Amino acid sequence: MMLNDHAFSVAPMMDWTDRHCRYFHRRMTARARLYTEMVVADAAIHGDRNMLMGSDPSEGPVALQLGGAEPGKLAEAARIGEGFGYDEINLNVGCPSDRVQSGTFGACLMRTPELVAECVAAMARAASVPITVKCRIGVDDQDPEESLFSLVDNCAAAGVETFIVHARKAWLQGLSPKQNRDVPPLDYGLVKRLKEERPRLRVILNGGLKTVEEAKSHLGAVDGAMLGRAAYQTPRLLLDVDREIFGDEGPARRIEEIVVEMEAYIRRVSSDGVRPHHVLRHMQGLAHGLPGARAWRRMLTEKGAATDVGALARAHASLRAAIEAASSTAAALDERLVAAC
Repeated sequence: MMLNDHAFSVAPMMDWTDRHCRYFHRRMTARARLYTEMVVADAAIHGDRNMLMGSDPSEGPVALQLGGAEPGKLAEAARIGEGFGYDEINLNVGCPSDRVQSGTFGACLMRTPELVAECVAAMARAASVPITVKCRIGVDDQDPEESLFSLVDNCAAAGVETFIVHARKAWLQGLSPKQNRDVPPLDYGLVKRLKEERPRLRVILNGGLKTVEEAKSHLGAVDGAMLGRAAYQTPRLLLDVDREIFGDEGPARRIEEIVVEMEAYIRRVSSDGVRPHHVLRHMQGLAHGLPGARAWRRMLTEKGAATDVGALARAHASLRAAIEAASSTAAALDERLVAAC
């Protein structure tokens, strides 16, 4: 099976996948495709563009996700985004938040596939990088068999070739955004049938995936898999992506290597006024499941905005000591963890 550059990706997540998070994730995988937080088209046009869309050159491949429902504004935002060096511009047709609903975009657009097609066509005329769509299988009382295929067919006719499908409905009335991530049932079968019946399109499966192994198990039936919260909350799983998904050879990176590079990064961005805690908050999950994980999280966060860059080195020393202490009980797994740390 020939893998494409969407074979594994990390989902766009509000308040999480900012530039510091993406830089951190790229220390663990060279091949996964990363996504920004959603940037509303109006903000891209009128807001602080460097703050909203700035990125580090090492982040790629990376996509900018836009939110909006006006073709002209989305086209201008796509043009601006391409100028920041993004490899892809993605339109959000899946977010169910109250903020998005008040602007009548995100998942609300599942009801207006013709408008979505107008939006992506305008974006494609304004930018030369690929325009992609991230959507749900439907909203509220829509029949997913009709809503998903209608949206995809309209957008494909407008030139979109890649669709990232969160395999759940979004209930815009009655469920919170958090509940919409878990409560509506998953329908992987429908997403796989979309790929089967539209073989020329690239279809990426999203929703409920928790491990690299689970993501890998779907490849073949779909073109790729996208992980969200699992990749953020347990980021060490990204260490396996290049080997397990893309077949790259070589050992996974060690925690010490990541810590050294992140310390250098924090020192660099601090010259631009970025406080260490804005970076360190994304690293709390790196020690998830390891001896000493609680102390790691505490040391990275307990001083809040007053946290200094040295907190990372201190947390790593504490983590390593906890793992070495656990390994003294002679578990082979712990010996491997000491080597990895």
